[in-house]
Amino acid sequence: MRQTENEPAPSSGIKVLDRAVSILLAVAEQPRSLAELCTATELPRATAHRLATALETHQILSRTHDGKWTIGAVLTSLGSGANTSLVDAATPIMTQLMDTTGESVQLYQLAGATRVCIAAQEPATGLQNTVPVGTRLPLNAGSAAKVFLAHSSPALRDSILAQSPQFTMEDLEQVRDQGWAESISEREVGLASITAPIFDAEGLFVAALSISGPAERLRPAPSKWAPELIKATQALSALL
Repeated sequence: MRQTENEPAPSSGIKVLDRAVSILLAVAEQPRSLAELCTATELPRATAHRLATALETHQILSRTHDGKWTIGAVLTSLGSGANTSLVDAATPIMTQLMDTTGESVQLYQLAGATRVCIAAQEPATGLQNTVPVGTRLPLNAGSAAKVFLAHSSPALRDSILAQSPQFTMEDLEQVRDQGWAESISEREVGLASITAPIFDAEGLFVAALSISGPAERLRPAPSKWAPELIKATQALSALL
């Protein structure tokens, strides 16, 4: 609940903490530009920008497509109910996608500077790319890594790109433009995958859906399943 005009905001005695909390509460109500954040918190422009940027670096805040700050992946991932709802909504869609393609399907969310598998569907027969739920994977290789960096904060993107991954800024721009990413033998020799982003009702990036399997079986390229994957992510986004 917001403080009323005549009701003083509670103070912990730790000024930087109180200011950071005021930013979080303001952003939790609705995405805020810097000017809107200053108005809502009554913080000086430089202070609000410095704290919001620091919170963004730790993925406590993130940016919308129009540059406003909103609640980030770290806080979202701490809400088990939100994850449960996402997995519940995704399960029948993932099952159908697995049946259509005959390949493994994974659902990933951002966890710090890694991606974590929060749901997976594996075909009953044939060679599989098994990714157990809870597995954390790096963001420096693979189609899912490209999707996360293409839609996550500039701070995270620049940090990973500085580590010389197997893709460039131009690759990430292409991912944003076409709506999906593919990879062949990037993270593991012989493994191929295609991944697309999932957005919530406000258009915020919340997760990534992947199809993966042996590169030989995904010939001529994983992008052959792009229409089916995009249809699945759009259906899931609509449910959110």
